[in-house]
Amino acid sequence: MKKKLSSDSEILKCSHQNVKKDSGFYVCQDCGLIMENKLAFEDSAPSSGFFTDSQREYERSIRVGDSKALQDPIIKEKYSRIKTLEKWFRDYESDFTEQKKSIELLKSHSIGLNIDHTRYKGIKDRYLKYNKYHRHNYQNMVIIFLAIVWMDIKDTTTIRIEEFIKVSRELGHKINKKMLNNAMLKVKRTENMLKSKKSNLDLEKEIKNRIKIVFQKDLNNIPYQKIQEHITDKHEFEKIKMEMLLLVDKILNKINYKQIQNLNYKAFTAGLIYYIGQTLDNKKIFTQSIIEKTTKFSSTTIRKKYHVLKDLMGDPQTLKARI
Repeated sequence: MKKKLSSDSEILKCSHQNVKKDSGFYVCQDCGLIMENKLAFEDSAPSSGFFTDSQREYERSIRVGDSKALQDPIIKEKYSRIKTLEKWFRDYESDFTEQKKSIELLKSHSIGLNIDHTRYKGIKDRYLKYNKYHRHNYQNMVIIFLAIVWMDIKDTTTIRIEEFIKVSRELGHKINKKMLNNAMLKVKRTENMLKSKKSNLDLEKEIKNRIKIVFQKDLNNIPYQKIQEHITDKHEFEKIKMEMLLLVDKILNKINYKQIQNLNYKAFTAGLIYYIGQTLDNKKIFTQSIIEKTTKFSSTTIRKKYHVLKDLMGDPQTLKARI
């Protein structure tokens, strides 16, 4: 037993000869001073814990412990969730491996997701840019990812958002329409915040690329059966569409950013199809009614956008000679 601590003068006078082990320390039994520079367990017999094992044995015991723990289904499920979280929750330099797997799984459900290499790269760039400015938990970033995928394909796909959500749920993601819409708003807010950092040239390229994508989609959605009375050879129809796509590039190169920055680019594209259709020798191939059924814009809207293009580019019948 330790004696009651003596006064400072008694401690100074004490020679500390009567020292015994007490509760893991050496304690002077005369004055009660704990000898801090002498620990009882320093010279005690070695124990059989990790500290007496070699580094190799120590690491082996850790691996064995982990292996036994993983045999428990509950622990194994938690461990798997943590590993998935680690792969998803990376910074903006992520290798995008897990997200790419999800894209392939979405495509494998045969719901018409047309995600080629170019579109995949756009989804990746958009996701990593968002992740660069925001750090969120795993579940939130999955929803953000799905929102970005939908934002990228919604203008060129025929599937409904409900079907996209259904497949996402089948892949194990907890998501509904409200969550997806909120996530899209978050992405748009972030992109609007970064718009001030973009030059007018970047914004012009972005709008024109969207017009080209929608133009190609709408043009390809016009069935040959609708115009076969004017073109008897289907290969000739495909050739005309290719020439129209080349003409889109030339027209957009003549239009500057100020002329298209405030336009509804989808409606503008519908008018562009009709305008380019009027440059053909047979102007009855791409009628307003055919384009209306394909683009879902009214004939009035198509006609208005046609006149906008006519003011910008001149008479479509003389266009090819001027560009």
